[in-house]
This record gives sequence, structure tokens and C-alpha cells, in this order.
Amino acid sequence: MTDDLDYEELGLVAGLEIHQQLDTESKLFCQSPTELREPEEATHTIARELHPTKSELGELDEAALEESRVDRTFEYLAYDTTCLVEEDDEPPARVDEEAMNVTLGIADLLDAVVVDQAHVMRKLVIDGSNTSGFQRSMLVAQAGEISTDEGPVGITDVMLEEESAQRVEETEEGVRYSLDRLGIPLVEIGTAPDIRTPEQAYEAAEQIGMLLRSTGAVKRGLGTIRQDVNVSIEAGARVEIKGVQALDDIRDIVANEGSRQVELLDIREELLERDAAVGETTELSHVFEDTDSGVIQSALDSGGTVTAVALYGFDGLVGREIQPDRRLGTEFSDHAKRAGAGGIFHTDELPASGVTEDEVASLNAAVDAGEGDAVAIVAAGGDVAEQAIEAVADRARSAIEGVPEETRGANEGGTTRYLRPLPGAARMYPETDVPPVEPDTSDVLTPELLTERVERYVEEMGLDEGLAEQVAFGRRMVLFEEAVEAGVDPTFAAATLESTLTELSREDVDVESIRDGALLSTLQLVEAGELPKEGVNDVFEALAADASLTAAEAMDEAGVGGTDEAEVREAVAEVVERNAEQVEQQGMGAFSALMGECMGALRGQASGDLVSEVLREEIQKRA
Repeated sequence: MTDDLDYEELGLVAGLEIHQQLDTESKLFCQSPTELREPEEATHTIARELHPTKSELGELDEAALEESRVDRTFEYLAYDTTCLVEEDDEPPARVDEEAMNVTLGIADLLDAVVVDQAHVMRKLVIDGSNTSGFQRSMLVAQAGEISTDEGPVGITDVMLEEESAQRVEETEEGVRYSLDRLGIPLVEIGTAPDIRTPEQAYEAAEQIGMLLRSTGAVKRGLGTIRQDVNVSIEAGARVEIKGVQALDDIRDIVANEGSRQVELLDIREELLERDAAVGETTELSHVFEDTDSGVIQSALDSGGTVTAVALYGFDGLVGREIQPDRRLGTEFSDHAKRAGAGGIFHTDELPASGVTEDEVASLNAAVDAGEGDAVAIVAAGGDVAEQAIEAVADRARSAIEGVPEETRGANEGGTTRYLRPLPGAARMYPETDVPPVEPDTSDVLTPELLTERVERYVEEMGLDEGLAEQVAFGRRMVLFEEAVEAGVDPTFAAATLESTLTELSREDVDVESIRDGALLSTLQLVEAGELPKEGVNDVFEALAADASLTAAEAMDEAGVGGTDEAEVREAVAEVVERNAEQVEQQGMGAFSALMGECMGALRGQASGDLVSEVLREEIQKRA
């Protein structure tokens, strides 16, 4: 592998597409709520078979065409909140006003110029992630800019579009999706290809993420934000990498793609020197009639075939590593899998997996492969085996040409895998069911940046800088603001929402299931003196166990209701009386031990400050 790349010398160029779900009440084109549901809550299912359609110019998109070659049925889980728009049984309503206003605020933060009129477009999508076979999208703003330490990065477009359906699982017939996510408003921010290093890519994504969270109107949590990265080097090709979930992966994704393209170019040079070529695909099941390979035998027993292609001049290169733990042969396998096969075998790795030396020799002889050559085989159902080996042959031919333009998927660890060809303009065409929108920026307020919030929390609310940063950048920032506005002490609200909930989560309490309204009510009960601070944990645990409870009901369930001062004095006096000898001997030295006993006797139903005050008075009486 290539380490310590000189990105300037390589001419590395990268751009980002950031997709962020908006936290609106309704979906983009209907009034369905934007809350996610559990699959077991589904009330019914619908099925679709999707096919590519031609653009207005009569063209078929190559990526859509490849997707359509895989014969699949798509099943969708629907719920009591699913509307006819989501099921593609009625036209969409007008664009959600709240979603548009949030997007305009985001455009303002990005210094982007808002368009005079936003036209809804259809983007062809036939992987099943939308029941209609297309995604609705509109350009809202363009020509913005953000700053990084390595220079400015342009913002080419700010799009507002509908989120896709959530993929649940693969089935024997195809793919099962859930419609709860479909239609959630999604903002897409595209940068110019101004990024020159992996570090700058990370910084740009981090900056955009901070601006998005500054609105207080975006969803938080796994899957609510996704980064796509476009990468190329000067002698390579543009590659789009989809679905980078974690910000920290962006550096590795960009670096590994730059390295992958360098390795592929080196392989190309070696193949050209060897005068490499790709042979014709052929069916060679007879070579493996008595094979000990379980994979091959299983395919043959089920009526499948073994297909092969000779890769002349490829010896040693199919097994060459081009990404960490991924080889050129892995690329070939990715293409075979897209055709429905489980993968490939190739002679850089054989004999192995039950394939013998004699079978390898027979295989080479059958396709006239000699020293310096390689052979790839696929064992699968008849049609699948034929399509898969053709896909392998096509990818091998492109290896001789260099780096293919394509769309790839992000893997854990910063590597990538082949998904499909790069989509083209043929997949976009106008939406005729939704009228254009004329964005009104007159009432749009510029959101306060998170960095500015930190300063305000410190200066105006008295939070220390560390806690202020936790709250401002945390997912409960909006709830914190609501609590302070409702009169809750800022330091108590911040510490409870950040520290207390985190500690309970570490103790396996499902704090994510607690509704924001219940959290706010709990804070207000403390502020009103109805719930001692010491009882907050118990209330949260009760709320986590039963999300339908109100804070007051959870307080009763946990048995931590407030106790008046007379009851506190009576309980403390009893504790001091039981420990009279210790009090007489130690005086205030007995305070710590007796404080714990008093709190235990009151079972968290009185504030620590009140108990402390009364205990000191009782000890002083006897000391």
C-alpha cells in the first residue's frame, strides 16, 4: 500500500454532500408525523416492482439500468400514521412550510444565495427506497461558502428533498423497507471540489455539521446525518462514496480512496507492460464434477453452473491489495455480487477452499491460461453465474484502462466497496404534481451559532465553559433552552440533561425512550420544590421503564414525592436520638455519617439542602 501520499502532487480533489434530516412536525409532502416506528408496529404491508423510465430526452440512466437487472420485489411496512402519499396512491401536497423555513435558515448560515423560485424535481431511484421509484428534490440556494484552515470551500447547492424509506432486511423475494422514514424533510448541502486533503475534508464536514446543529431544528442520532464524499486524483477518476455515517471516518475514506486510485494506476501500468487482455467468458462446470469445494458443489447440486474468464497477464495482480484488507479480486467480487452471486474464486488464491491443484491445472488448460495469467470463476445459478462472470470481465477490462468512475459504499474502517455506476443527468426530470415555491426570506432569522451559544451560556447563565460546550453541542440543546425559559436554574438543567442522563445510560437505563416533555416537567417539579433533586434519578428510571407516564406519575411511582419541613424535622430528630451517644462524643464530626442515615430514612423525598440544615441544628442542640 502507498503511505504518506503527497496530495498536492497527486492532485487530490474532493467534495462533500451532507444529508441532514430536519426535525419538523410533518413530512415534506404530507401531514404524517416524522417519528420513527418499530417494525413490529406495522399495521399492513404493500409491495412494488420498480423499473427504470426514460428521461424527457428519451435516455435511460446507466445506474438505474444496472439496478433493474436484479429481479426483486420490494415490500414496505406501513403504519397507522402512513399516508397515501407515502404509499404512492395520491399526489403529494405542497411543500411543508416549516421545512422550507429551516432550510432558508441553513442557507443563511452558509452565506448561500436563495433562488427566486424553487422547482420540485424527480430523481429516478429504483433500489426500492421510494415507493414511487423516484425521490422529490428542489434547489433552494447556491453559491455559498465556508472557511477552513486550508482555505475556503464553496457551497454549490442547498437542496430540500424527501428522505428515503428505511431498509429493514433482505428477503427471499427482494428487500423489505419501512415507510416511517420516507418523506422526512432532508436538506442536502453540496460543496465545490475545493477540498485538497483528508484533513480539510474532515474540517469542512465538521463545520457544516456545526452550522446545521446551530439551527436547533435538525434530528440527532444515528442515521439522521450522512456524508457522501466525491474523490479523485489527477490521473484517476471521480468516485462517489455513499453513506459515510461517522464524521471521524471521513479522513480515512478520503485517504484510502486516494491510495486506492494510486494502486489501481500502478496495476494499470503493470497490465499495459504485460500486454494484458481479458478472454471470453465460458461455462466450465465439467472441470468441477468431482470437486471437494463445498461452495462449488452446492451450486452444481442446485442446478447451477461454474463460469470462468481468463485474465491474461493478471497473475499476482488480482490478489494485490489496493485498500486495507481489500484486493483487486475483492473489486471483481463486488461486481459479481451485484449480479446476485456470492462472490468469486480466482487463481491468485487457488488451490484453496476445496479446489485442488489438479482442478486449477484443468481450469487453466480449459481457457488457455499459462504462466503470468489468472482465471476467475463464479459458481451460482445458471443466469446469475453468466451475468456475474460478465460483470467480472467488464471490471477486469476497466482495470486495464485505469480507475473507473463509479459509486461506492462506505465500509467500517474507512474502506469502500462497489455499488453501481455513477448516475447521470438522465435520472432527473420535473415534478408536475407540486407547484413551484417562491422562498420568502423576510421572516427568516439567522440562527445563533453553537460557538456563540457557548459564550452566551458562560456569560449570561453562569455555566462553566466545559458544561456550556456540552449543552450547546449536545442533542438536548433545544430542551435546555426551553427549561431555562421556563424558569429552571441553568446549571441544574445543564448538569441534569448532560451528566445525570449520561450516567443513567451507562447503568443501562433507557434514557432515550424518555420524552422531552417528561424531562422538562421533571426539571420544573424540582424548581417548584415538589421534587427533591435527590429523587430525579428515580423519576427518570420510572419514566424510562414506562414512557407513557407523566413526570408527576413517575414521581408517585418511584415514591419520591416532596416531604414538608415538619416531617423532615421529625425524621432527622429520630436519627439524632438513635445516635445520641455518637453526637455527644463527636459533635459535628458525626454529621457525614448521620446525613446519609437521614437521607435513607427520608427515601429521597426531601432536598439535601433542607436535611443538611435541619441536621446541623439538631446536632448543635446536643453537642
